[in-house]
Amino acid sequence: MEETFELGTISCPSGTLVIIDGGHLGLWSGDRSPAEIDPASLGIEDAVMAADVTGAVDFMVTGPDAADALRTFGRQPGCRIHDIPASKAAEFEATFDGHCRSAGLDARLEALPVREAHAHRARRTGEEGGGSFGMFGVPVVALGGVPRSRHLPVLATRVDHGDGVGERWSEISIRTGEGRVTSSVSLGDVGVDWARVLFGDVDALNSWQHDEPVDGLADVAFWGAAADAAASTFAAPELGEPGEDGVRGWTGLPVSEAIDRARALSRWKDETGQRMAVDFRPHSHHWQIMREVRASQVEAGSVELDGARVLCAMTSWGDGLFPVIADLDAAGDLLAVRVCFSSAS
Repeated sequence: MEETFELGTISCPSGTLVIIDGGHLGLWSGDRSPAEIDPASLGIEDAVMAADVTGAVDFMVTGPDAADALRTFGRQPGCRIHDIPASKAAEFEATFDGHCRSAGLDARLEALPVREAHAHRARRTGEEGGGSFGMFGVPVVALGGVPRSRHLPVLATRVDHGDGVGERWSEISIRTGEGRVTSSVSLGDVGVDWARVLFGDVDALNSWQHDEPVDGLADVAFWGAAADAAASTFAAPELGEPGEDGVRGWTGLPVSEAIDRARALSRWKDETGQRMAVDFRPHSHHWQIMREVRASQVEAGSVELDGARVLCAMTSWGDGLFPVIADLDAAGDLLAVRVCFSSAS
């Protein structure tokens, strides 16, 4: 039996909705070039590899058969190809040309003079009817024509999937209108690596601070088998955050002090060989929203961001590629946007 829960609401003043893994928003370039994103955010420390990523190339596909060439090439979603590392660009062009020749297609790649900012990718995708595009290899979904002037409910449907799986979300949906669904359109997949999906206005996301604290403060949290011993050694109290029973640490510290305490805990853990997780939590927008998620019975939270409300929810399935569907009425008006989990890969 299905059971439906309201996770909260969002607002979308720009009319363009972005559906993205909330854990990856530290990679979002907004209206800046993706070349300005620190490669360390991608886990890249090697200087040569970092330069290769910073100097990556975006391509347009041109020619009479451009759409068929992109579809059959199958490397990335959307109508452009993004983030090809500089050292691989020539080889990538040759591979695409070879594909077009073997398929008898008249199409070619043209390098863009400037890489396309992530917010620009989202707006363009929304204007073209909605769909998926790549952000450093992670699929993101954007859709235009979303109501601008009112809050939209976000609903989740829970289903018992049986032994070994149990109750999980079958879908999370944003309801944009009332009426009978007469058709549904695939918008592609949203890629999830952090077990969460975020729904946000494209312009509001330009103000998102993923790691930088908005108030100059941070928390330090730790838990695990050695938590009691560490709490005694460092005189650490219970963290006291909703939904985090058994977690110890400190809240509302100046960032420099929080860093020192987190480092001291990590050193102690390594030197003693103890099993324990240590989490440094700057008071960023990501921290704000995840604080609500941890305290929520339905694992969802929201934050006000530049005049819009953004909502993030845990998938309950962990990571994967999750299909996104737009439901339309007979006039072609948008009634709902759904992220589907039960049939995901």
